[in-house]
Amino acid sequence: MQKHILIIGGGIAGLAAGCYARINGYRATIFEMHHLPGGLCTAWERKGYTFDGCIHYLFGSGEGQPFYDLWQELGAVQNRPIIYHSEYQRITDGRDTLIVYCDPNQLEDHLCEISPRDASLIKQFCDGVRQFIRFDLSALYRKPRQLMNSTDWREFGLKMMPYLIPMAKWATLSAGEFASRFHHPFLRRAFAQMFSWEEAPLMMGMALLAYMNNRNAGFPSSGSLAFAQAIEKRFLELGGEISYQSQVEKILVENNRAVGIRLYSDEVYSGDIIISACDGRTTIFDMLDGKYTNRQIRRMYDGHLPMHSMMQISLGVKRDFSNFPHWVTYLLDHDVLIAGEPRREIGVKHYCFDPTLAPAGKSVVEIIVRAHYPYWQHIYGRRVYDEEQHQVSDILSHYLETWYPGIDSDVEVIDEATPLSYERYTGNWQGSTCGFLLTKETMPMLINGVPKTLPGLKNFYLAGQWVEPGGSLPLSAASGKNVIQIICASDGKPFITQ
Repeated sequence: MQKHILIIGGGIAGLAAGCYARINGYRATIFEMHHLPGGLCTAWERKGYTFDGCIHYLFGSGEGQPFYDLWQELGAVQNRPIIYHSEYQRITDGRDTLIVYCDPNQLEDHLCEISPRDASLIKQFCDGVRQFIRFDLSALYRKPRQLMNSTDWREFGLKMMPYLIPMAKWATLSAGEFASRFHHPFLRRAFAQMFSWEEAPLMMGMALLAYMNNRNAGFPSSGSLAFAQAIEKRFLELGGEISYQSQVEKILVENNRAVGIRLYSDEVYSGDIIISACDGRTTIFDMLDGKYTNRQIRRMYDGHLPMHSMMQISLGVKRDFSNFPHWVTYLLDHDVLIAGEPRREIGVKHYCFDPTLAPAGKSVVEIIVRAHYPYWQHIYGRRVYDEEQHQVSDILSHYLETWYPGIDSDVEVIDEATPLSYERYTGNWQGSTCGFLLTKETMPMLINGVPKTLPGLKNFYLAGQWVEPGGSLPLSAASGKNVIQIICASDGKPFITQ
């Protein structure tokens, strides 16, 4: 008899788990609280403009490159144009400008022009990028560690051996810490913001630039929602079932075995295996009442690990921005108070590189700033919440008018999303956009792996960004795949991908 797998969450991890479950002969049903697939991999339309809420770059976009096979198996990249950039972003204080070229040779020359005195430090960084040019991050996810035999470990060790010294050197050093070593005052500030947060491990940034230089980290045309819908289409064509607007309240357990789910509508569904591909904290402490934990799990969710909550202001502008750099981070001379937090940098990104996202001659412009979740939670449900959103938009619009004169009169649409917006839409704890933020503190969790089971509970698995620190799309998809590999192994059957 065909086993029935119930999957909680229709994000990338849940969709991937569903696809591989069907490929391997299981019946699979996904329960998604929203009416669309993708979870955080989403976009929304306002008056003809599409505001993308997720993908900046996609590891696995290049044929023959790491993670490409994963996306091909999931139907996500077939016949989809991929857009590549020669520069990641620009960072400026109005006097100096850092162009973050993807090519390490070009980047090294540019940085040395800014600060010849820092040539030795610059070479160290660019050599690091060169070292990761052929780094296969997907090797960490081809097979779950618990299923690897001695041959697998030997092959894995051989693949990783050339990177052991670079990983030991760069995985535990943050961008901010490395930036502090520069003599040039502008580079000290700019380099810290190169990868969007100062806590980012330098290894992560080096691998990103290496993949962008390899044309393996492009932007899929039509954006995040269309990307998720392609995987949804693959799942449905494989015979999977999706129940939308179906929010799970409880995971049902009998004799320490997961046997089904109950929705908030009080509908009950029985299953042979349950996979939670939604918020980890809600799953463990609400759906399962905190009954299946240990010290390590309780420690993971006690609030001490870093998370990334943000506010996104999206603008539909009746102006063509294609002659401007697609992403610029502006360093401010003085702090500006945004939603109760002092900020000295504002990132501005436009999407003119993808003409499918705005009407002809017009542009989508987005501003993303890190946000403090408790601040927004405290005022939610009161009139001041809406007023504060508008105030943030007004503050940022003032700066935009300085950098792009006349833009105020060209804005046709303004859309504001706070951490509470992300929390309502996805159910993610504190509106986190990537589970636990990837920092030097959480990097060991990424390398060593986080268990996908809970102590004492059978027929249950976890997948997605809360067990893959950093929460990127390929890691979430690989997480769903790995869970099905474990299930196949426990059933004594070979795992297949086609």
